[in-house]
Amino acid sequence: MMLLTKLGMASYQLAFFFQQEASGAEDFTIWGMIQKMGWTARVVAIVLAFMSMYSIAVMVERFLTYKGARDQSREFAPRVAQALKDNRIEEAINISDRHRKSHLAIVVNAGLQEFQAHQMSQDISGDIVEASKRALQRATAVKAAEFKRGLSGLATIGSTAPFVGLFGTVVGIINSFQGMKSAESSGIAAVAGGISEALVETAFGLIVALPAVWAFNYFQGKVESFQVEMENSSSELIDYFLKRRGAR
Repeated sequence: MMLLTKLGMASYQLAFFFQQEASGAEDFTIWGMIQKMGWTARVVAIVLAFMSMYSIAVMVERFLTYKGARDQSREFAPRVAQALKDNRIEEAINISDRHRKSHLAIVVNAGLQEFQAHQMSQDISGDIVEASKRALQRATAVKAAEFKRGLSGLATIGSTAPFVGLFGTVVGIINSFQGMKSAESSGIAAVAGGISEALVETAFGLIVALPAVWAFNYFQGKVESFQVEMENSSSELIDYFLKRRGAR
């Protein structure tokens, strides 16, 4: 009888111990971990949030810019080609003026404007062709620089966001060791807060960095494609000027 009583008391004490452990169990949901973050970790999270919002804004703006350039160029190219085929330079300039989002229109307009300024002369000299070529080169360089606007920011965010998150991770690990020292215990409760910070900051840094890197590579490919198109259009326009010069 005494043995049964002792076993019952031991079972009760063991159950009470596990009940206490369960009641103090840590909440490892995303929201629960965010709530346990310290001020340093929260500052890091805010910095990452601003980086994420900036990168998203650049992605949306660049996507709309490139889409507008592509769509208008597809409409512009056959129309200006037909006008130049019929030697209607004034009409070609007017067409390019109506397609200001098109990178091809910007480049072609610059070359045609320079060529038209000297068209009244009796002979189209090599200097006129060279002047038109320089105008095309300047327009190509300016438009290429415009296309690249914001991409350096994406590259910076993609390369630095993991390190910002890593800083938050290091702070979380330091807090874990401080919690162990303060509690003089190695239990999960002593390190849970610091581990939460470390996990959240690491994940947040990667979430911010990966889309920025993907978008930068995608947009960089688009810019290179646009540059090739502008250079080809410039070369074709120079060939047209040379043909006009030979016809004179």
